[in-house]
Amino acid sequence: MPLNTDRIRVTHAGSLPRTPELLAANEAKEAGGLTEEFLGLLEASVIDIVERQKNLGVDIANDGEYGHTMSSSVDYGAWWNYSFARLGGLQATDVDRWADDQVHRSSPGNIVLTTFTDRRDRVKFNDAYTDPSSGVLAHRKSVKQPKVAGPLTYTGQELVASDITNLKKGLDAAGLAEGFVASLSPGSCARIANDYYQSDEELLYACADAMREEYKAIIDAGLTVQLDDPSLAESWDQINPEPSLEDYLKFIQLRVEATNWALRDLPQEQIRLHVCWGSWHGPHTTDIPFKDIIGSVLQVNAGAYSFEAANARHEHEWRVWEDTKLPEGKVIIPGVVSHATNVVEHPELVADRIERFTGLVGREAVIASTDCGLGGRVHPQIAVAKLEALGQGAEIASKRLWK
Repeated sequence: MPLNTDRIRVTHAGSLPRTPELLAANEAKEAGGLTEEFLGLLEASVIDIVERQKNLGVDIANDGEYGHTMSSSVDYGAWWNYSFARLGGLQATDVDRWADDQVHRSSPGNIVLTTFTDRRDRVKFNDAYTDPSSGVLAHRKSVKQPKVAGPLTYTGQELVASDITNLKKGLDAAGLAEGFVASLSPGSCARIANDYYQSDEELLYACADAMREEYKAIIDAGLTVQLDDPSLAESWDQINPEPSLEDYLKFIQLRVEATNWALRDLPQEQIRLHVCWGSWHGPHTTDIPFKDIIGSVLQVNAGAYSFEAANARHEHEWRVWEDTKLPEGKVIIPGVVSHATNVVEHPELVADRIERFTGLVGREAVIASTDCGLGGRVHPQIAVAKLEALGQGAEIASKRLWK
């Protein structure tokens, strides 16, 4: 991951809002399969969204995750659900993980993930989560998740090749040199229901071997792969009752090791890790502090680390870098604009947030970003305004830092 030389570079966390035409085409594709018409629309849409990113001040662009099917304009799970079309060994079910009311209990030394309806934040604020007018899960379309029923294999070669080709065309047309493609991490992949593998470790390494093919394809094409890995932070809330920190760190250590297995021999400078606490608009009072997992996060063999740092629950955690040394040659990609509010951040605030981090790790090692993907979380108009504020804030910070 190149360091900044004369300004703060700008990127974002991946997902961008889909157009109504693309959403309609996605629905038709799910019903009837890929068509030449769909592929043509997808290519044109990616070229357009890359150009839009450039015009808003984004230096390191992506395809908006347009190759990852989004179920509707409100969709918190497309970053994960896309993988179901790219993995062999899965079997369809009638289960929607956001509505599954089963429970799974952990005990000391034995952590298991419970269902989403049994998450500790969701239980604590059950009235808000179940009230359709609260805005927490409003207007979300039900999506069924499959289960692992046989050996996991990667079957998405054509789909990831399409992602790569479309993004490269978009980058060339926009005159941008750097691009990234988001991909599911082994730890997040392994949160799928499993009826085949005998242990958590077996499932994790099967996910690592399968998803490695996608990482390698992206890197071999000269692009950066972003591993989306909420499992390192978000899983804390999905364990009921709350575990000890020691048990949790052992739990995510296995995920770190599986991730590094998937990344073996791949160039760190083309790998960025995205860590978040979940992108739904809930209270998040049961999120684990970043300081408790930062050591684990930095063990992942990536060249850059993306994390939430702009929303009301995690903005204060910029101070973790007062006591944590960033490994030499690596960069951080803090969120300085949030997906969790419709309020558009003022560019001066964005600049201030950027400068907090540059004061601790150096101006060369900070790339400004969003907390999480904006697509499926905020209205398209608001997403554009937030990216514009991000670009403007980075420009203000750059003028201050490179006087």
